[in-house]
Amino acid sequence: MFDEGYLAKVIKKALSKGGDFADIYIEHSMPTTIHFEDNKPEKVITGIEAGVGVRVIFGEKSAYAYSNDLSEKSLIDLADTVSNAVQREDGNIVIALRKKKANIDYPIKLMPRDVPMERKIALVEDANRVARAIDRRIRQVSAIYRDTIQRVKIVTSDGFVAEDKRIYTLALVQVVASEGDVIQTGYEPIGGLIGFELFEENPFDEVALKAAKKAAMLLGAMRIHGGRMPVVISSDAGGTMIHEAIGHGLEADLAQQGISVYSGKIGQRIASSAITVIDDATLPNKRGSFRFDDEGVAAQRTVLVEDGILKRYMYDRLTAMKDGVRSTGNGRRESYQHRPIPRMTNTFIAPKDMSPDEIIRSVETGLFVKKMGGGQVNTVTGDFVFEVSEGYLIERGQVGEPVRGATLTGNGPQILMSIDMAGSDLGFSIGTCGKDGQGVPVSDAMPTIRIPEMVVGGKV
Repeated sequence: MFDEGYLAKVIKKALSKGGDFADIYIEHSMPTTIHFEDNKPEKVITGIEAGVGVRVIFGEKSAYAYSNDLSEKSLIDLADTVSNAVQREDGNIVIALRKKKANIDYPIKLMPRDVPMERKIALVEDANRVARAIDRRIRQVSAIYRDTIQRVKIVTSDGFVAEDKRIYTLALVQVVASEGDVIQTGYEPIGGLIGFELFEENPFDEVALKAAKKAAMLLGAMRIHGGRMPVVISSDAGGTMIHEAIGHGLEADLAQQGISVYSGKIGQRIASSAITVIDDATLPNKRGSFRFDDEGVAAQRTVLVEDGILKRYMYDRLTAMKDGVRSTGNGRRESYQHRPIPRMTNTFIAPKDMSPDEIIRSVETGLFVKKMGGGQVNTVTGDFVFEVSEGYLIERGQVGEPVRGATLTGNGPQILMSIDMAGSDLGFSIGTCGKDGQGVPVSDAMPTIRIPEMVVGGKV
């Protein structure tokens, strides 16, 4: 679309009045969404989204401008706009661009664009039919299919051109069942940086079946009695708790602003020795993976916490320059309309060597959390509240009756310090993480863990 000579000219223009770094972000996306609800296709949306953004970093500040006009004049105008934010003159600027080679690749077996729309619609229709057939008490089924083909090109003032092609495929089912005044929900998502072959390993009708069975099962579950008790969180719950309780607090912008409970604690113990936390954008076909981040930094594996000791934060270029370190490849943005900020990719607690069954047997009476729901976290204090979407009593070391209405309340640092067992398994969950008004695809994971005592909310 633009030759390298012209892109170098735009970078020079952005830096023409000074600046420490400048980049261009060019994006072209082709999303498809099919939403099936009330026994009919509610929405079928396809289209093309494209645009460009130009940024300059100066000191500890940045200026960013974007447009959906992909003309050469538009790029120069954007560069001129951001250059005006800098109040110092610069000397002669020489930009010699060279293409950056990715360290990792993600082969796609079946491109979503090669799959007929009729087949995609049939996918959600079958999911709806299967879910509704499970139980007469099922009142509502929502099935969603989504794929996105995103191409990005990042040009940087340090002379690199990075290109990435990201194929995202996602599907989810939400089932609502009711009986009397009891309403319960089953929710199951699948997806990743993967093509339509996603459904070879995860047949969508089986995903719908699982969601429907959970909703129906929870109608007969007893209300849990709240109180302090041991809690075992299954790897099937994914990493929702680790994402919220510690993940956001390790993003460098929050740490630098002093609004993270982990600010200024590099080298200190912040969790028990059972806890090692890793952020890894190189995991094959996971939803938070990529070849390059949205600033052209190669995907990488970053150990954030090792055996309970805080090792580093997640950095984008701006926060890395502030701390005098290198970016960890965590500069991400929702689209060309957003500036990059430090974000998680695939974040998880590393598995240890205990068997999950052994961990459950170690608890005489407590709560077994199979699936987590939504939650809220205060990053300044670390206090959190999470819903338990699927939970069971632990009785005499065995998983017993299902319960509903449970919540988990605690303080992230305190809970992390108290975890005394971690299993050999590892289960992932997927989502779209929101921060500063923009969302990016992520995945989270953890092994089965034991928390000796935790406040469980429920029936008093």
